[in-house]
Amino acid sequence: MKPYTRIKGRERIMLGLVGFLIFFLAWSLLSYMDAVPDFFLPTPFEVATSALDLFIEQGLVYDLLISCYRILAGFMLALIVAVPMGIFAGTVPKFEAFADPIVSFLRYIPPSAFVPLSVLWFGIDDMQKFSLLLLYVCPYIFFMVADEVAKVRKELIDAGKTLGANTRQIFVKIIIPHSLPGIWDAIHLMFGAAWTLIILVELISARSGLGHVLIQSQRFLQTSSVLVIIILLGLLGLAADRMFRFGYKRLFPWSEKGREKC
Repeated sequence: MKPYTRIKGRERIMLGLVGFLIFFLAWSLLSYMDAVPDFFLPTPFEVATSALDLFIEQGLVYDLLISCYRILAGFMLALIVAVPMGIFAGTVPKFEAFADPIVSFLRYIPPSAFVPLSVLWFGIDDMQKFSLLLLYVCPYIFFMVADEVAKVRKELIDAGKTLGANTRQIFVKIIIPHSLPGIWDAIHLMFGAAWTLIILVELISARSGLGHVLIQSQRFLQTSSVLVIIILLGLLGLAADRMFRFGYKRLFPWSEKGREKC
């Protein structure tokens, strides 16, 4: 049995395009042959027409930028809180033992459960959206970062001590460099999870954003507009995923995954 190897380069791109093409053909067949009523599955042409209307007539670009701003700002706040705490927990066992029960408690609470409190505490402005993203993302990033830091090989730390490195030098020159690729992967993974939360955070009295447009389209039974937003969310997520992969390759070319990622 041959060992698993990642498909890279042009072949990977072509296979991905074939997958999208098959999906598009299946959608076209189902919709144009009336296998599914238009109300439930509009044709690609109807969805394209709705997309033009949303962008040209209804200012969807503004809603798109607002949603991106909310996700990026909320996620950056989560990183500012969770990454230092995770690094500290991975290097100081007593702090990890102290923080673990509290963070685990928060991790298992669905973000939707915090919606009433977030509205009560922060109103319906953007800070309410940021708080939901913060509460959802922070616990996971905390544990992932702490785990990556704790996985640094003890032999490397012992070698640093043998060569006369002090605690600060071991932390800066051994622990952090060896943890960064895994931390980047954790951030990559949780950004995707945060992106999926955008609809929830914009459900509550939002007057703008992709989630707001989606809910308005659903209320007026505009299925084609709903599909436009869903496709747009997927494409934006795919673009973000490619950017993270590209960033990994550029930042950590010396790692095995850095040589493989495309």
